[in-house]
Formats: sequence, structure tokens, C-alpha cells
Amino acid sequence: MKKKTTKTAAANKKLTVKNIFLFVKSVVSSALLVMIINSTLIQASRVPTGSMENTILIGDFLFINKFLYGPSTPQSIPFTNIELPYIQLPGIKDPKLNEIIVFRFPGNRDEIKAEKIDYYVKRCVGTPGDTVQVINKVLYVNGKQFPIPPNIKYERWEIYPPHLIEPGIFPIGSNWNGDNYGPIVVPKKGDVIKLSVDNIDAWATFINRENGEAVVNIVGDEILIEGKPVESYTVQNDCYFMMGDNRDNSLDSRYWGFVPRKNIAGSPLIVFWSWDPSISFMEPFRLLSSVRLDRIAKLVD
Repeated sequence: MKKKTTKTAAANKKLTVKNIFLFVKSVVSSALLVMIINSTLIQASRVPTGSMENTILIGDFLFINKFLYGPSTPQSIPFTNIELPYIQLPGIKDPKLNEIIVFRFPGNRDEIKAEKIDYYVKRCVGTPGDTVQVINKVLYVNGKQFPIPPNIKYERWEIYPPHLIEPGIFPIGSNWNGDNYGPIVVPKKGDVIKLSVDNIDAWATFINRENGEAVVNIVGDEILIEGKPVESYTVQNDCYFMMGDNRDNSLDSRYWGFVPRKNIAGSPLIVFWSWDPSISFMEPFRLLSSVRLDRIAKLVD
């Protein structure tokens, strides 16, 4: 009887180990599948800020089309800030003017690289080679007034005059503000930028970002890139200019610069859920009562 009991216990232990293995295998396989789908096809994303109000609201949950502009292998480990080597695949098309774009944040104005992996959603108002300018809050691209988004929002009606210099505006030394900005030309691949001690501060971070490290130095009246004296720089990547529809409350290209093509992640498709994020999960009934039924299944454009 004791021998039979020992065999049964051993069999149960073996079965338990097998079940654990199958469970772990299932979890890992599911996680890998989610990573692949999330990076190449469709990604779910929550909107944490009001920079695109009233087109997209805080608390909207979006499905993002990752295939349109070029999927990639996973760029980071989910829920972490750990980057992975990745391969960018060809897309169906390049971003166009007036399209709403999801992109990887390139960093604040003076940062070569963002401190953490973060994705922003803004409207594309400048493609490679375009000239962008804001005059008294009105946006112009290539000398023509840009189409006004149907849900555009202004939080203040006073206009910053052209002589008012807004701190933190891009690029350094531009002496502009968010209401009177530019003109500025969006760089395209192959453009040759003439460099001098007068404009290098405006271009240093851009050049460093393209090279992934600090390569620009100034020694006296001489500009060095990777230790070599230069008088010009050739742009390596097509770039884009992004702005939020909430024009007075949007941290966008006016404040941190251009978005390189490789940072473009996708385009929002549809709002699949929306509620008031200011309500705590500790108040489930109040939170559920805040669900915006009129926004669910709403297309984003």
C-alpha cells in the first residue's frame, strides 16, 4: 500500500511540473504574440494629455494602425523602459499633411534622447521640405493657410505679440513664441545646412539626435562634427513638424523640434473606449457612469 501511495505521489508531482511548464509556455507564447501584434499591426493606447482636444480627449482609448507607415519588430520590452534592437519595415505610405500621427517622442528641446520611451499623438502640419509659420495664431504651410481642424481649441484668446520671446521655444535663439512662430523649413533627407557660429546652437541638438550622441563641438570660431572641422551638414533623415489641435496647450514641435521619419509609429483609427480619467478606480460606479458612450467607435480624423 505504501509503495502504491509513493508511485501516486510521484505521478502527481510529475503532472504538476508538466502543468506548470505548459502554463509558463502558454504565458510566454501569448506575451510574444501580443508584442508582435502590438508592434506591427494594431496597438491599443490611452490618451493621457489634452494636447489634441477636442479632436481626441483625455481618457480616450485608441486603436493605432501600426502597419500604415511601416511596422517594426518590438522596440522595447512591454511595460518597461528597456529598449530592444529593432528592424523598421517598409510602410504603405509616408505621413501626409493634416494626418493625425502617433510617434515616438524625440526628447525635449535640448535633449539628444528622451529620458524614457513615450509616444505622442499630434497632427502633421509639416512634411519634409515644407515651410511652417504661425502668424497671430493662424497656421500657414508653404505660404497658404493650413486647414482649420473642425475641433480646434484655444484656451486663451489673447495673442502673444511677435516681439514676445517664449522660453523654451524651438530652436534655440529663434526669438519666437507659440502664436507667432517661424518661418521654419522642415528638413528633408539630403538637405545641406550651412553652419556657422551664429546658427550652430540652433542646429546642434538636431545634428546630435541624428547621430545618436553628442558629436557637435565648437572650438573658437571652428565647428567640429566628430572631431572634424565642417562648414555644413547633410541631413540624414526626412523630418516632420507636429502640432496639437489644442493650440494653446500643446507641447509640440514648436517647443522640442522635428520628428524624424523613423520615429513615426502609426495612425489612430478609432476610439474603442472613453471615460473620465480623473475619477479613481476606488469609485467604480462613479467611474463607469462617466463612460462617454457617444465617443465609443468614433473614427479619429
